[in-house]
Amino acid sequence: MKNALRYWFKTINVTLIAVMPTLIFLPLPQRAIAEDPGACFMITTSGKTVGLANLCGGITITPPSNNNNKVFRIPIKRRLGGTPIIDVTFNDKQSFEMIVDTGATGTLITQSMASTLKLESTGLMQAQIADGSQVQFSTGKVKSIAVGGVIANNIRVAIAPKAGIGLLGHDFFGNYDIKILEKEVEFHHR
Repeated sequence: MKNALRYWFKTINVTLIAVMPTLIFLPLPQRAIAEDPGACFMITTSGKTVGLANLCGGITITPPSNNNNKVFRIPIKRRLGGTPIIDVTFNDKQSFEMIVDTGATGTLITQSMASTLKLESTGLMQAQIADGSQVQFSTGKVKSIAVGGVIANNIRVAIAPKAGIGLLGHDFFGNYDIKILEKEVEFHHR
């Protein structure tokens, strides 16, 4: 029995020695708690992550993952006629509520938004609105539009003098599949 125990202990010691280096050198899960931007953040045009906890007041946004199945989840603040309204950040500074308009080819902002952004008119655009009529809008160019981790740069936007709220269109989310849930909008990277 003693020989069997000695053999067993020697086997365990050899096994532990063989296993220990494997455990030490296996890659650990990538989790950088110290660098976690929190639930509310934005990514600048240079790729820098900036925490926005002071501005968000309890908004929960899932940060982008490092895999190919990126999903950005944005909370719905409220709905207008059943259509979701979310917070959208312009030029890394100003946030506005906007309607996620899956039927709009372009992004439309209000005159008040344009004034806040100090946006100058750079041209005109003809557009067909939901009732089929043609209207003309002034246009301007914004440096960036961001929602969660989704960012679009140098976007030409229409400025609607009579609109009460802006519309976020396909020029912003065209590279994403959108899923509208009860309490959030998901942007699935294609």
